[in-house]
Parts: sequence; C-alpha cells; structure tokens
Amino acid sequence: MSKVAIVTDTNSGITLEQGKEMGISVIPMPFYINDKMYLEGITLTQEEFYERLKNDEPISTSQPSPAEVCELWDKLLKDYEGVVHIPMSSGLSASCSTAMGLAADYDGRVQVVDNQRISVTMRQSVLDALALAAAGKNAVEIKEVLMKEKFESSIYITLETLKYLKKGGRVTPAAAALGTMLNLKPVLQIQGEKLDSFAKARGKKQARKVMIRAMRDDFAGRFARYVEKGEMCLEIAYSGNPEEAMDWKREVEEAFPGYDIYMDPLSLSIACHIGYGALAIASSKRVTVE
Repeated sequence: MSKVAIVTDTNSGITLEQGKEMGISVIPMPFYINDKMYLEGITLTQEEFYERLKNDEPISTSQPSPAEVCELWDKLLKDYEGVVHIPMSSGLSASCSTAMGLAADYDGRVQVVDNQRISVTMRQSVLDALALAAAGKNAVEIKEVLMKEKFESSIYITLETLKYLKKGGRVTPAAAALGTMLNLKPVLQIQGEKLDSFAKARGKKQARKVMIRAMRDDFAGRFARYVEKGEMCLEIAYSGNPEEAMDWKREVEEAFPGYDIYMDPLSLSIACHIGYGALAIASSKRVTVE
C-alpha cells in the first residue's frame, strides 16, 4: 500500500464511486438550490440539476466545511504517512485557500496542491499523484512535481448561452443581449489561475473550429516537446448534452488522430456558472515517473 493518501473533490469530475475504484478520497462539493444544500451524485442527479437550472431556480456554489475536510484528513492519517489534497484552482474557488489554512495545523503531513487546474485537467493531476505515490514519492515530493508542472495544461471552452456569464457579472446585460442577437459564442480559456476570454465566434460550429485551432497551436508551440515524447493527454468536457459531446469528441478525434481522448461531464458546481450546452477541449502533460 502507498504511504500517501490522495484527496480531491468532485470538481475534478471524479465521482465518489470512481474514487473508491481508484483508491482515492473524493469530497463532494456542495451547492444550493433555493437555499437548500445538495451534493452532486448523492442528493441530486445531473438530469435533475439541469431541469432546475432550466427553470431559473436560484443556484449558488459553496465549499466543504472545514470540519468535514479535517475529519477526512484525520481518518486518513491513521493509516497513511501523509496526505496530498488536490482542490480546484485557487483562482476559481476559495476551497483551495481554506484547505491551505487548515493544513497549516498538520505539521507538513497534509500537502495542499494549488496547481491551477479544474475538471479533466484536475483529474489528470490526481492520476499523476497516484502514479508518483505508487513510485514511492512522499507527500512533499508529489506536491513539488505537481506544482512544477502546473501550467503544462490548457483548456478552451465555448458556451451555449451568455445568460450565466451575465448573471455572474462577467458580461454586461447589453453585451449579452447583443451577443445573443448576433449568435455570438464566446470561447474562453484557462491557462492558469482564472477563466479568461479568448475569442468570439459566430455560432457553435465556428466556436468548435476556433477551439481545435487553438489546441493545435498549443501542441505545435508550447507543448511541442511533450507531444514529441507522447506525454500530452487530450480531454473533452461538457455540460448536460452528451449527444452533442459525442459529436464533439468525433470532431476532435479527426483533428487529433492517434489520441485516446477522455471525456467527462463538468461537475454541477461548475455547470451552474456556465449553463447547459458548454463544450470544452483540454490537454495536460502526463507526469513522467522516474
């Protein structure tokens, strides 16, 4: 058995059941609908969530309670020498800084990794941590590797509607109205801490082409040496529309032949900020275990 326990949350796209199969601990991220707390996959399904989102019910995100996090760490540290905790990027959620504050009381036995990732790229960090732990690395060493390579990932995402960006204050009501009238689809990017604008496209079809072109540029440029070594992973994420996501996957497979593309639905605590029908393409370098 590894001497290091790996912990993440459902923003990685890893469900509690999948976590058990992988041998890791997964903390469910809470969110609120009409002021009532729900946990994804436990008290609410994806289908129920999107139905309530469609009905414009008030939805907000939260973070696990400090007591819940510490209780899990305490339990794991009875059997493991250390814990590596991988939350979503600190630029997207306060759960990372909260975990870092809590870890300060654990005398280095809990290492919180802020490697600026989310969803499928965050999942790859978990897989990397597992590989490093299996190779005998301790918690500090695993964190050092993940932090060193934290920017070796890329995400491009397009949205079905500007409605939720408007709700979150990322676009003005006037810009959202104009974008809807002109059928403009934003293409956003995550290259580090936060979600940033990348491009605008006329319609979803064009937005998909923009994302593929952007990822090709990444593979030919900043990731070229990893591509040559076969160290880049290619991933797809989506919110609420698996049929469209499968069509998107086929398009990406044609653009990047030879890649085994992993696809996951976005976690609900992410989807409530971007809405139904989002599509993303992502890549992340696979850690080389020595």
